[in-house]
Amino acid sequence: QVQLVDSGGGLVQAGGSLRLSCSASGIIFSINTMRWYRQAPGEQRELVASVTGGRSTNYADSVKDRFTISRDNTKNTVYLQMNNLKPEDTAVYYCNADVQVGLGGWSTYWGQGTQVTVTS
Repeated sequence: QVQLVDSGGGLVQAGGSLRLSCSASGIIFSINTMRWYRQAPGEQRELVASVTGGRSTNYADSVKDRFTISRDNTKNTVYLQMNNLKPEDTAVYYCNADVQVGLGGWSTYWGQGTQVTVTS
């Protein structure tokens, strides 16, 4: 019914930048909060940033002042601009969104993940 496809990961040196994108498709009536999570090997998945339908944002302390989350509602897309990347940012990044399917209820969907690797 709804698919989230995230992209934009890659290999970058410390201090570099990457921009992740996540686009939702399907029978979408509305999207509320959109989020980016990440999971490093052997670690639990953690919330990195979120943006509400009203464009209020929140960030994990570890990424504040380096990462910026934004959204384009006309494209059902959320972005994560990552600057001044550090080796500890290495992880698989997943997008997540609360979606109203058609005129039905709300469900949370996940992207497939995109790998970000930061070398020192």
